[in-house]
Amino acid sequence: MPIIAPSILAADYTQLGHEIEQAAEGGAEWIHCDVMDGHFVPNLSMGPVIVKAARKATDRFLDVHLMIYHPDHYISDFVDAGANQITVHYEAVPHLHRCIQEIHSHGIKAGVAINPATALQNIEPILPYVDLVLVMSVNPGYGGQEFIDQTYERLHELVGMRQKVHGKFLIEVDGGITQKNIEHISRCGADVFVAGSSVFHTDQIRDSVRSLHSLASTGKQFLV
Repeated sequence: MPIIAPSILAADYTQLGHEIEQAAEGGAEWIHCDVMDGHFVPNLSMGPVIVKAARKATDRFLDVHLMIYHPDHYISDFVDAGANQITVHYEAVPHLHRCIQEIHSHGIKAGVAINPATALQNIEPILPYVDLVLVMSVNPGYGGQEFIDQTYERLHELVGMRQKVHGKFLIEVDGGITQKNIEHISRCGADVFVAGSSVFHTDQIRDSVRSLHSLASTGKQFLV
């Protein structure tokens, strides 16, 4: 079954707990937390305090995406805040295997993210050790961007790599996911769908999550 992971980057922080609750009531299995440092990406966003607030608001799986340099310096902070999974960027970590080990040492899941212009072959050595691969379908740093169509081909390629290494990792897609393209993304092999604006910039958060889930489920029936 597909997993919908609404990104609270697009939420109203004055109503954060309420909006997370609505997303959960709509069937969101995960809550996605985008952390930006203003250096690795040209924007600043939340830190452990917001993740901790999200943890207080829900018992859903907290999926923390670190778009920051030196993420190994902050792993324990986000674990303490309540993260169930921490994903770091291939492009931001010089010692990726060590960083993945550090995340796992805290008893949570670990993922690796990759930017649109980075070849998937670069992460092949780490695939046997991760629980998730996050394929960025926009250039990281801002919400509300348009989905990059090349992502469809990259998903096919990553599915093949997963089969090659007998990997059990989930494939997550982040950026520009809407009701118009989520079924196609699902057909290409994605398992987890990060949706920000298409969930929280609507009048009906619950219904938006339900619709995305239904469309992604339909796509799973017609994998290509």
